Amino acid sequence: MSYPWIKTLHILFVIAWMAAVFYLPRILVNVAEVGDAVAIRERLLLMGRRLYKFGHIMFAFMLLFGMTLWMHFKIAGPWLHAKLVLVAILFAFFIHSGRYLKKAAAGAALPSSVFFRWYNEIALVLAIPIIYLAVAKSF
Repeated sequence: MSYPWIKTLHILFVIAWMAAVFYLPRILVNVAEVGDAVAIRERLLLMGRRLYKFGHIMFAFMLLFGMTLWMHFKIAGPWLHAKLVLVAILFAFFIHSGRYLKKAAAGAALPSSVFFRWYNEIALVLAIPIIYLAVAKSF
């Protein structure tokens, strides 16, 4: 497979994973706001579980094609190490979001919807330097 195809697939799976990273905290906002509407809460939790699983699958494919770029096409440099550290932090954020989802499914109290609205912004704050490093390869 050629470099453009591998990079295309890597970017595609990055987009799919980031959709899950951005949307899972938004589901948590809705879970925190739903109140006593059990049917709606259960539907949101089901959506969250499916999205969390989807996110893990997309992350695995993203990682696979990213490692292929690194191994076969020698994409490397200090910028890559910095980007990978930020991606690892973003993955930890995704895992942490999944833990909130599991707490909600177990009936535990969650922080407020305002908390989750701010919490959702963490992904954006991490995504900006990741994208910059991937584009600029600045060091």
